[in-house]
Amino acid sequence: MSTQVSSNRAFFNQLKKYYSWYTGGFFVFLITLAILEQLGLPRVWIGYVFLFATIGLYAGIGIMSRTADVAEYYVAGRRVPAIFNGMATGSDWMSAASFIGMAGGLYLQGFDGLAFIMGWTGGYCLVAFLLAPYLRKFGQFTIPDFLGARYGGNFARFIGILIAILCSFVYVVAQIYGVGLITSRFTGLAFDVGVFVGLAGILVCSFLGGMRAVTWTQVAQYIILIIAYLIPVAWLGMKHANFPIPQFVYGYTLQKVTDLEKKITADPKEIEVRKIFADRAATLRKQVAELPASWEEGRKAAAAKVEELKAANAPVAEINAAQKALDTYPKSAEEAKKAWTAAATAAAGRSSPPLPHATPFPSLNPDPAKNEAERNTKRLNFLALVFCLMVGTAALPHILMRYYTTPSVTEARKSVFWSLFFIFLLYFSAPALAVLVKYEVYSAVVGSNFADLPAWVASWAKVDPRLLTVTDVNKDGIVQLAEITLGQDIVVLATPEIAGLPYVISGLVAAGGLAAALSTADGLLLTIANALSHDLYYKMINPNASTQKRVTISKILLLIVALGAATVASQAPADILFLVSAAFSLAAAGFFVPLVAGVFWKRATKWGAIAAMVGGVSVTWYYMSINQPWLRSVFGVTDPISLWWGIQPISAGIFGLPVALVLMIVVSYLTPAPDQKVQDFIEHVRYPNLRGDTVETLAR
Repeated sequence: MSTQVSSNRAFFNQLKKYYSWYTGGFFVFLITLAILEQLGLPRVWIGYVFLFATIGLYAGIGIMSRTADVAEYYVAGRRVPAIFNGMATGSDWMSAASFIGMAGGLYLQGFDGLAFIMGWTGGYCLVAFLLAPYLRKFGQFTIPDFLGARYGGNFARFIGILIAILCSFVYVVAQIYGVGLITSRFTGLAFDVGVFVGLAGILVCSFLGGMRAVTWTQVAQYIILIIAYLIPVAWLGMKHANFPIPQFVYGYTLQKVTDLEKKITADPKEIEVRKIFADRAATLRKQVAELPASWEEGRKAAAAKVEELKAANAPVAEINAAQKALDTYPKSAEEAKKAWTAAATAAAGRSSPPLPHATPFPSLNPDPAKNEAERNTKRLNFLALVFCLMVGTAALPHILMRYYTTPSVTEARKSVFWSLFFIFLLYFSAPALAVLVKYEVYSAVVGSNFADLPAWVASWAKVDPRLLTVTDVNKDGIVQLAEITLGQDIVVLATPEIAGLPYVISGLVAAGGLAAALSTADGLLLTIANALSHDLYYKMINPNASTQKRVTISKILLLIVALGAATVASQAPADILFLVSAAFSLAAAGFFVPLVAGVFWKRATKWGAIAAMVGGVSVTWYYMSINQPWLRSVFGVTDPISLWWGIQPISAGIFGLPVALVLMIVVSYLTPAPDQKVQDFIEHVRYPNLRGDTVETLAR
């Protein structure tokens, strides 16, 4: 035992030395690039250096960590110290949604966006109290492993495999989407090409060395992403609050934003622009109401305009513009209905003044009764989202798998603490960053001349017009807030350029976002591949498969899944936060009840768990499919959107989880109680401080 402790201590000291040198080297790399930028290094080269240097670094770690050993490939040999596992978990956790989307969500939603921070942080309390130490005591490789052992048979394992693949696939699509966004912006490649280029950076780690390579790469990625996040926050803090830790003067900056909101809301030019958008929305709604006649009339008018300009020998530019309008005109009345309805909704949204950033559950409806109803609906959605994110955190397979990698149950408990600490560093900064960026936009962009718009506006608009557009609606040459459409997915990535920081900081932020997306994508792809190779192939199809064959199959499946996820991500199906939150709802509805009941309720049966998983996920997926635009189009749903109690589809798990709980209880009492072997299994797992860290003999 003492030999093992000494070995672990030596390994820990060795890791500290390696990563200390790594961090110092990264700062030297940053300073060198900053000097080269001042000496004239082109911006595009800075982007390429950051992209390929960081991916090359991760590839190097992946190559050095390559392995064919089963324990190393699946759980990093169960020898990852708590602090490093906490750092790897933080990196695995802080995906593109946290790094790219969370501050953007706070920027757009204000107080309501705090649901993400509260839910995601609170979820780790559930992990610490309800699952992490018990799963580590179980000591196998995956979540379906636990379900198969606890609920006695392959049926529960198989359902667990399907749910793990579903929620992990939805999650990994969001990460690859984020990778494509960053790659396309900083290399000039088309978005769909950038997705597949970034995919190479994901595969070099997980493909070669499994969990061992992913773990040590994620530690390196955490160091980069946290440096990338904190430097712009500190810089903006000095610029606007004269303090390098703006998290502590958040209230001061928030008050300045509130004052600007009032000024912008009362600006006559702003009111004029919003009136234009309100009129557009009314016109579009009228056109929708008069379909199909309005579509036919518009099509004829567009064709007549082209002929008129040609007959008058108008300038080529005018003729081309009219021809483009005709070519892009809806091809049918049904297509027109979709396009005009979406445009009317967007115009109506821009016709309202900005929502107060600091006001909980704000509503601008002048009718007191409707105002209160809207606030109540927002409050309900806030609580539902916090609940789904908390419970989903405690049920995500790729996070729970990380606690299999620690040397002992005690280290698993410590690892949860370190995970929370490393996550806190970013989550404590996101609200401050959102407010600082909003102040920068309100004070430096709003009210400026269109002729003097900074270069970042044009460069980001080229990546994807859905992310950023600035249009002079009232033709006065001055930028009003309503004329700016800013997508939440670019708030963090564009922050250095918005604030006028050196371009090397933009490259650093891009590298941080890339690290966040790559680290989570690695963990998710590994979860899917392991579920298929270990749980499906080895445990259910071919128990006699050799170690080498199992690892090889896992690598092949990982490659196939990665290509499939990249194909979906290249279509940009939805924003990052929605995709990630959908994964949380699915995990909450599918896994939380059977996992927690499996540890704490001896009467829970196999059929109860199966009913809970199937029922919970089915209800959650159904609610998403009938209310989320992209899923509605995939499944051909044409009925009007029907929100239950006003709950948005992002929180669909609020309906699935109670269904799972009821089914677990009812079906468990209607079916025979588990046998003595399962009772012994539960006793062993329930007391994680007893001797022994695994129950391999019971799990077989």
